[in-house]
Amino acid sequence: MPPHQSRRTMIADLKGRGPKSAVLCGYIRRIRQTKSTTFVVLHDRSGTIQVVADPALIKGAGLRAESALEVEGLAREDPRAPGGIEFDAAEIRVLNQAADDLPFNSVSRLDDLSPELVINYRPLAMRTERGGAIFQIEAALAQGFRAALIKRGFTEIFSSKIVANATEGGTNLFPIRYFDRAAYLAQSPQLYKEYGVAAFERVFETAHVYRAEPHASSRHLCEYYSLDLEMGFIEGVRDLIELEREILSEIFAEIRARFDKALALFDAYLPELDGAPTWTFDDCLARLRAAHGRDDLTDDLDPAAERQLCAIAEKECGVAAVFVTAFPLASRPFYTHPAADGAHAEGFDLLLRGVEVTTGGKRLHRRADLDAALQSRGINRSGFENHLRMFDFGMPPHGGLAIGLERLTCQVLGLKNIREATAYPRDLNRLQP
Repeated sequence: MPPHQSRRTMIADLKGRGPKSAVLCGYIRRIRQTKSTTFVVLHDRSGTIQVVADPALIKGAGLRAESALEVEGLAREDPRAPGGIEFDAAEIRVLNQAADDLPFNSVSRLDDLSPELVINYRPLAMRTERGGAIFQIEAALAQGFRAALIKRGFTEIFSSKIVANATEGGTNLFPIRYFDRAAYLAQSPQLYKEYGVAAFERVFETAHVYRAEPHASSRHLCEYYSLDLEMGFIEGVRDLIELEREILSEIFAEIRARFDKALALFDAYLPELDGAPTWTFDDCLARLRAAHGRDDLTDDLDPAAERQLCAIAEKECGVAAVFVTAFPLASRPFYTHPAADGAHAEGFDLLLRGVEVTTGGKRLHRRADLDAALQSRGINRSGFENHLRMFDFGMPPHGGLAIGLERLTCQVLGLKNIREATAYPRDLNRLQP
């Protein structure tokens, strides 16, 4: 038997085809009535069209904004209509009537609504032009990451999110009961990425990770989506920085081309990263001291410093982004490879528009060095026996990075709060919907 053919036509497919009978399905954005005509603005995933109907046709239908509708009729070109096409309705069927007491609708301005209300009614918020664009662009960022890495010979992996030990040490773990023993939600796929390198040389994963951080800030979540990669046979951290320059510039160019109209809704920033400088942590401290008189940072950057450094980079280099390298080794995870001086890390952060969006670095690849790093930090190595065993297989020099997708989305669109780029945020206070 031939495959099922839906009789539905997408709104975008009507353009340029002249008069055409069609069946449209979508939801109602607006209704406007005159004595002789009813105008219904109908929207589907491909676009919006104005439906023209005789009032008698819809009498008693109780049409209401946001209701799901099926309309059968004739499309015709009309230069006066939005998009140059109108649709003359011959038959209208209400597939599901929307409630009459919705708190907002698909033409509302999200900026005028409380953030809590937007989250509680997220599907409705996504129907708005701005709300939908945020998550379409976010999806495109993730898709672009996958495509850029596949093109460069990376293999996608899928690691467990239930683990026996902390990936990166510390106490920011969510414990769970795993039958008769304790387990945790994974902070990162880091260790599994390294195992992937031992098999495939270049691997990546896109998945949720979990951090039990008791923050209530505009940039932290307890569950976020991480874009991770790991690659073998690297010489140093510069290999990773240059790879990220390439893939983000490539992704940003694609977003600019695909979403030029949607980007106009935001304070968007998708720069070429070729001009972004690379400064050591000590260089950054010197710049902060000279520009802002700061002398309070010792082993890491705070949010104010990240904003100040991006402003300095924009002034000096024309790009509000900076790769920061050579942090103090003690401030980085146990598996971080030390720099030649033994005091600094072969790692980096990417600051974009005032916020850290990437952390990466070269890793220790010899078992003896990992064992020594665990002991020097007072980490019980018994929980890492399985991990250490993986380094008996001739693990090559390797490194990788992780990008927080929601943070990246916020920074490229100029959003004020990471929850705007998170469909259903999990933070200190929210567990529903």
